[in-house]
Amino acid sequence: MSRPLRALIAAALLAPLAACTSSAEPDAAPGAKAAGFPYTVTNCGVKTTYDAPPKRAVTMNQHTTEVMLELGLADRMAGTAFLDDKVLPSYAKAYASVPVLAKEYPSYEKLLAANPDFVYGGYPSAFLAGDGRSRAALAKSGIKSRLDVEGCAKRPVTMKDVFREVREVGSTFGVRARADRWVSGAERELADTAEKLKDGKPLPVFVYDSGDKTAFTAGGRGIGNDIIERAGGRNVFAGLDKSFGDASWESVVDSSPEVILILDYGGTTVTQKKRRLLEDPVLADVPAIKNKRFAVLPLSDVVTGVRAPGAVKKLAEQL
Repeated sequence: MSRPLRALIAAALLAPLAACTSSAEPDAAPGAKAAGFPYTVTNCGVKTTYDAPPKRAVTMNQHTTEVMLELGLADRMAGTAFLDDKVLPSYAKAYASVPVLAKEYPSYEKLLAANPDFVYGGYPSAFLAGDGRSRAALAKSGIKSRLDVEGCAKRPVTMKDVFREVREVGSTFGVRARADRWVSGAERELADTAEKLKDGKPLPVFVYDSGDKTAFTAGGRGIGNDIIERAGGRNVFAGLDKSFGDASWESVVDSSPEVILILDYGGTTVTQKKRRLLEDPVLADVPAIKNKRFAVLPLSDVVTGVRAPGAVKKLAEQL
């Protein structure tokens, strides 16, 4: 046998061995545990163990959607639902790649049709038992879930809870390093704002969400209260033991707010809300009304999501 022919045969015999050797590592990967897993977390009283990161998540409510997009997880999202505002411009392209299941909450059947393995709700209403979407019902269908921590808080929510929320979602999806980087940036932004405000005197702030017979406002339990304080304000209804609740117009007058923070969302415009307040004779002597001192934030800025640190700076500039 000639030398060239022997070399050709040897190469042919070795080729299958080389193929087996090169494919051994990739073939082993699917069975290997992802770094950081299994991961166990207790969220709003529900203890869950994740053996691997979810692959088909559905987010319900704006702030949960934006947490996922901030962490670069659009490719893990099987659907989304219920926006209060437009997503931030930096998320627009990623958001456009995610199917929108419903303008508000999807029915249980439509939710299941997306074949999710994880559902992430921003408010308790995302998991209403009467609508068939309770966390227990989802668990029976083999679907894990998470509720934003503000939805079950037993104490006032602060920026630390925002950081915890982002970090736990990062750990759930195996991207904790991304979450930690975001937290570090947010902490720097908050520190910069605090430095600029260190010699300021807090301004009394009344939050006007909505309402006619009574004022629907921000209480002391929600992240909105912490945002106001960090921005150089004092929430006049911090004593209201809720994230949001009703207050009488008489109590608004008695609190003498110097600034009114209007939350922008829904069908009633900021202009319409201002007009309602300015034209109410009951409020005529309120300092904020007399001086027409208003600040405005989107509703999505004052919930436990990735907008909250930036909302502090935005509100501080307006105050």
